[in-house]
Amino acid sequence: MNNNKPEENNEDFAALFEESYSKTNKMVPGQLIETEIVSISGDTIFLQLSGKSEGLLDSIELTDKDGELTVKEGDTIKVFFLSAKNGEMHFTTRISGDKADKAVLENAFKSGIPVEGLVEKEIKGGFDIRIGETRAFCPFSQMGEKRVEDASVYIGKHLTFKILEYRENGRNILVSNRAILEEEHNKQVELLKKSLQENMVVKGKIKLVQDFGAFVDLDGVQALLPVSEISRSRVDDIHKVLSAGQEIEASIIKLDWRNERITLSMKALLADPWDEAAAKYKSGTKHAGKVVRITDFGAFVSLEPGLDGLIHISDLKTDSRDTNPADIVKKGQSLTVLINSIDVDKKRISLKPASSVLEDENNKKYMEPESDTYNPFAALLKDKDKKTKK
Repeated sequence: MNNNKPEENNEDFAALFEESYSKTNKMVPGQLIETEIVSISGDTIFLQLSGKSEGLLDSIELTDKDGELTVKEGDTIKVFFLSAKNGEMHFTTRISGDKADKAVLENAFKSGIPVEGLVEKEIKGGFDIRIGETRAFCPFSQMGEKRVEDASVYIGKHLTFKILEYRENGRNILVSNRAILEEEHNKQVELLKKSLQENMVVKGKIKLVQDFGAFVDLDGVQALLPVSEISRSRVDDIHKVLSAGQEIEASIIKLDWRNERITLSMKALLADPWDEAAAKYKSGTKHAGKVVRITDFGAFVSLEPGLDGLIHISDLKTDSRDTNPADIVKKGQSLTVLINSIDVDKKRISLKPASSVLEDENNKKYMEPESDTYNPFAALLKDKDKKTKK
């Protein structure tokens, strides 16, 4: 009995092999299969099949815009069966050119196979699309991710479409480019869900700059960088800081996959000046600053990026008639200020106007008496210095 087992096993294997080969040969155009890339040679990708025939795929279908292959040997991919010729099984990831006869297009419609078409011209309500020798119609609403004002930007382009309707034996075909883009977008979102997490540092390219923030592309998914998260210091004009096409590095501060919202922060990568504020800005010390914002109740002075203090209107007044801070100081004006108080927990600094170090040195010369003679100017400076310290 033991001597017969190898023969039985061989017979079983042969039967299975023939059965799988038979099933492979029965594939119909448009049939979707998942297979492994066995090897890549020149412009051909060889696919693993269960039968005797080889599976062939044009490598150009899996190259990026720079002509680089996006797959490697051992990768598993999904392909659509096209035809069998001379013992070779031909597959595709999309239908285009001479592959696009009416029978193939009908199978593409039934199986959801992407088709490649040439946008020939703009017609009423949309675009005239040529797929091989067959014509199709793509409505304006189904072209691109969103509607554009100048529809001519699509004319002459080879784009990928999904067949939404196939009628009258191929004389009436409705296609959508947007459906393809949405499918690709959804796939990319699923991939990013596995790799992105909050507090992760990422790199991206700015696509659009608005007054409220910048939209950043993260591998095909859009993220928002709010204007308040660009810098530690106040950004008055975002367009002077960021521009479309600029590459940035930022931290993910919020992920909301349900609403597909990713919020970024460049500010989070910068050191927080409040960490050292208590030691650096002690009460009673003088510092140079610049007026960055004026309100009805006072003026905000920047001591360093991300660290602003307030001079209250009551400390700004030089005359009882001065009630508007904008009449006393100007935005951008340099000031020497005295730290009145600091509250790190609440991130508040109270300031007072003060004389500069240079003024103090000059005043000191007058305040140091060279004789016992009464000096009215020195007495005035002493009185002023007492009022500042109060």
